[in-house]
Amino acid sequence: MHDEIGLPEIGLPDIDLTDLDRFTAGFPHRVFDVLRRDAPVWFHPATAHTPGGEGFWVLSRYADIVAAATDDATFSSATGGNRDGGGTTLEDMPMGFAVGALLNMMDDPRHAKIRRLLAPATTPRALAAIEAGLRSRAVAIVEAALAKRDCDFLVDVAAELPLQAVAELAGVPQEDRHELMNWANVTLDYDDREIGEVNDRVVQAQARMFAYGSDLLERKRARPAADLLSIVTHAEVDGEPLSQHEQQLFLSLIVAAGSETTRNSIAIGMSALGARPQDWERLRADRTLLHAAVEEILRWASSTPYNRRTATRDVELHGQRIAAGDKVTLWWASANRDDTVFADPHTFQLARNPNPHLAFGRGVHFCLGASLARMEIRVLLEVLLDRVGTITPTGPIEYVRSNKHTGVRHMPVTVEAR
Repeated sequence: MHDEIGLPEIGLPDIDLTDLDRFTAGFPHRVFDVLRRDAPVWFHPATAHTPGGEGFWVLSRYADIVAAATDDATFSSATGGNRDGGGTTLEDMPMGFAVGALLNMMDDPRHAKIRRLLAPATTPRALAAIEAGLRSRAVAIVEAALAKRDCDFLVDVAAELPLQAVAELAGVPQEDRHELMNWANVTLDYDDREIGEVNDRVVQAQARMFAYGSDLLERKRARPAADLLSIVTHAEVDGEPLSQHEQQLFLSLIVAAGSETTRNSIAIGMSALGARPQDWERLRADRTLLHAAVEEILRWASSTPYNRRTATRDVELHGQRIAAGDKVTLWWASANRDDTVFADPHTFQLARNPNPHLAFGRGVHFCLGASLARMEIRVLLEVLLDRVGTITPTGPIEYVRSNKHTGVRHMPVTVEAR
């Protein structure tokens, strides 16, 4: 199921991972086939699109990415060398604004302490308590799509369950969820800007989200409930409460990360299943395949293509010298198509086993919401299998213009009941 067969061979001089137009048809897997084969540790030169006119290292093989992701002392999520900023995106974020304040842009020990505060909300026991409610929501979502018949699978189905779930877990009123998602979408999509650029739409979305967050967090401080935002507003680390800035950033993170990645995995995964109707019927007949199907959807979609790290010391890898302060990018989506780990990696295999994909990362920053995402995908699949006969595309998938998120804007389909 390789969608790029027959295209001309790509050479290293042709590769520009900062040209976002090259990501508008989904993740460019052929490019990374070349990198894994010819240049597994490749220095991406600065281009017209590169933030700060600065090149960066690209790791594309599974083993190298796992090694770097599990060596957080050498590859920092915050900063390294003499760098003034850092973070997990290609563009440097300023220290204190995001780096060191946003959970995914800080290192241990503070990262581990904050993570421990949030972990109880995502334990198997906690998730089991909300599964019945999620299933009821999934039924309502699927029934509404069936009533429309012609719908946007991304907007009407794939986005709704993760968004409703994260609103409930975080303590965001359900009636506010779409507005929050719209603000998050503006900041994640590069439709009319380049990497590192901020336009008026982004500034306005961030300002509105900040104002909303300030009000909501104040309400959580005054009237805490059993939700993540209440935990964050009342938590202490080393005897000190989290700053209001850290609390604001957490709201932004959970709205974006808690809904955006899962909805894209669902949409891209269902597109793959829709192209293989025999798999859809096989899964309907044998629900023991659900676990494997969820894992293959996660591998196939790889909705977070990369995370950046910063080298804290000089290190050599495959004969290449990475210097302290250099930007290093870990391309999870490439690792998930590494043929030394996954047989026939460009084919969607419903019952793939083993499937040690890296869709949730690896190491200390392994996705805190992994179990929730898996449950959401499984529950929605179960409801779709019970109630939907066919899902037929009525137009091409429209992807977001981003190298940081393999995101879907629209997925027009016709949904037929069983």
